[in-house]
Amino acid sequence: MQIADLGDVQLHYRIDGDPNGVPVVFSNSLGTDLRLWDGILPLLPAGLKLIRYDMRGHGLSSVPPAPYSMGTLVRDAERLLDYLEIRDCLFVGLSIGGMIAQGLAVKRLDQVRALVLSNTAAKIGTPQIWAERIARIEAEGLGALADATMQRWFGKAFRDSPELQLWRNMLVRQPAEGYIGCAAAISGTDFYTPTSGLRLPTMGIAGDADGATPPDLVRETVDLIPGSTFRLIRGGGHLPCVDQPQAYARALTDFLRDIGHI
Repeated sequence: MQIADLGDVQLHYRIDGDPNGVPVVFSNSLGTDLRLWDGILPLLPAGLKLIRYDMRGHGLSSVPPAPYSMGTLVRDAERLLDYLEIRDCLFVGLSIGGMIAQGLAVKRLDQVRALVLSNTAAKIGTPQIWAERIARIEAEGLGALADATMQRWFGKAFRDSPELQLWRNMLVRQPAEGYIGCAAAISGTDFYTPTSGLRLPTMGIAGDADGATPPDLVRETVDLIPGSTFRLIRGGGHLPCVDQPQAYARALTDFLRDIGHI
C-alpha cells in the first residue's frame, strides 16, 4: 500500500504483478475501494503491471469536502499516472470508474492506449435521482441505501451467499462525504459527445443482472466508439468482477490479446 501526495488530495494506490510489465490500470465503482479487483487479479496472465487506486473520498485515500466534479476525478487519475510515469496503459473502469476512463482517454491519449468500459455509461441516472440519494445519505447515512444497493450490485445467487455481508460492510464503511462528493460528479456528467469522438480499442462489459447500468445502456455507450466490442457476462451484476470473476478475467484476457497488449 502506498500514498501518492498530489497536493490537494492523497490517493492510496497499489501495484501488483510484474513491475516491469505492460500497465493495466483499474478504477473502482462508487462505494467500493481497490479490493474490488482482488478476485480477478490472480486469474490474469503474467507480464502485467497491475495498478489500482482508491478515488478521492474512498478507501484509504483522503476525503476532501464534497461535492466533486468529474473533471476533478479525471484529473486525479491523470496526475496519479503522471506520478507513476505510466503511459500507454489499458484503463479498466467500472461504473464511475468507467466515466473517469472516458474522460481520461479524451484528455490524455498518451496515457491510455485502450479502454475497458465496464458496467458504465456516458451518462448514469438523472440529477433528480442523484439529488434524492444524496439527501437521504445526508439525513440517514449510507446504511439507508445498503440493501437497495446490494440489489443493484449483485445477482440473486450472490445475494444469497455469506460473502454479501463483506460488500455491504465495504459500502457502509466508506466515508459518506466521499460517496456524496462522487455522486455529485456522476450527476453532473454527460459524456455522449466527447466519448463519440474517441478512436481507440475499446471493450464494453455488462452483467445481465446489473440493476444499475443495464446491458443496453452499456452497449449504447460503447457503440459510440467505432470498432468497439461488447461482452455480456451471464449471471453478473453491477460488479461482475466480484460475482463472476472467472468470466470477467476471461473477457479481459481475450481483450488484452486481441489488442496486442500481451
